[in-house]
Amino acid sequence: KTLFSPCQITAPYLHIGAITIMVLLSWPVALHAIRADKKVVQVIIVGPYLAILLFLFLIPLGMYSPCIREMGTLGPKPALIGHRGAPMLAPENTEMSFQKTIEHGGDGLETDVTISYDGVPFLMHDSTLRRTTNIKEVYPNDTAQNAALFSWDTLQELNAGTWFLKDKPFSCMGSLSRADQNQAMNQSIYKLSNFLRLADSQNKLVIFDLYRPPEKHPYRNSWINRTLEVILNESGIRPHLVLWLENDMRSFVQSVAPGFQQTMGSKAPVEDLLMDNIVKLNLAYTEMSSEDIRTYAKVNITTNLYVVNEPWLFSLAWCSGAHSVTTNAVHTLKNLSQPLFLMTPQQYNIMWILTDLTSVLLISLIFAL
Repeated sequence: KTLFSPCQITAPYLHIGAITIMVLLSWPVALHAIRADKKVVQVIIVGPYLAILLFLFLIPLGMYSPCIREMGTLGPKPALIGHRGAPMLAPENTEMSFQKTIEHGGDGLETDVTISYDGVPFLMHDSTLRRTTNIKEVYPNDTAQNAALFSWDTLQELNAGTWFLKDKPFSCMGSLSRADQNQAMNQSIYKLSNFLRLADSQNKLVIFDLYRPPEKHPYRNSWINRTLEVILNESGIRPHLVLWLENDMRSFVQSVAPGFQQTMGSKAPVEDLLMDNIVKLNLAYTEMSSEDIRTYAKVNITTNLYVVNEPWLFSLAWCSGAHSVTTNAVHTLKNLSQPLFLMTPQQYNIMWILTDLTSVLLISLIFAL
């Protein structure tokens, strides 16, 4: 599926590339055919070549690319949701990371929520603290312990930013200013309530994966209730900004927080989604289908795709009708004013016909020589 995505959007250009290769191959094919003494050998050499060439000439008849569309039919640019904030610009899941997303015009914030041993929901993607904190230095004997088994006071002692400057998690990060480096070095683990207050103050949507605490954790069976308590009573965030993803106890969540936008993390029949009051799907981009997106949109169920970082993939999501994408690269994708590879059917037909006619002329000349 992953390989199919770039082929789908670049199909017209792959066609041109394949034809170009066949033109280049025509010289050795013609040379070997001329040197062959017998007609049978010539047919064996030239026959398969012409068959492949004919196939390539006609393959656009069965080709589909969502970015080949009539003028005026392209939908609005998908909204940008920062994946753990802006992890190419700042340490993930920290206040700085979300501030960077906001600075670059992100429409929403995505994160991961764990609950400390004493019941404080905080932001952490991994099950342990090894990758994104300095726990090796502070508590070297506890590096393998589940993050949820620490108290909030202990978690506050850890630095959540120095690793970012040392490990440089993305090869395309670029260099940070001195001010940003200093800010990154002083980041700490971010509390859910503070995250929600920030989102509310900037009118940003929030979506998060909520992790159930491990066995023998005091909040093992009340994790959803505790999270709801923070959202509804401690953060003050307006309910419509919350895209509620967790499927457990969904009916209960809807009863106590009817304003949340109910979001599902997998495809399902439209009837089932409507029954559960689902208004958004949160899907991996490999599950992208223009037809599915259109089907859901007809009943006002929008689609968010994750994790979309590359401009070509964002272009495909845009052409396919996605409403939003979760991305590590808000700062890059915000600059796209239209999808890459966008063209009308008329433009594509002209490109196709000119490519075929030019190649036929060149190959004929080569064989004639």
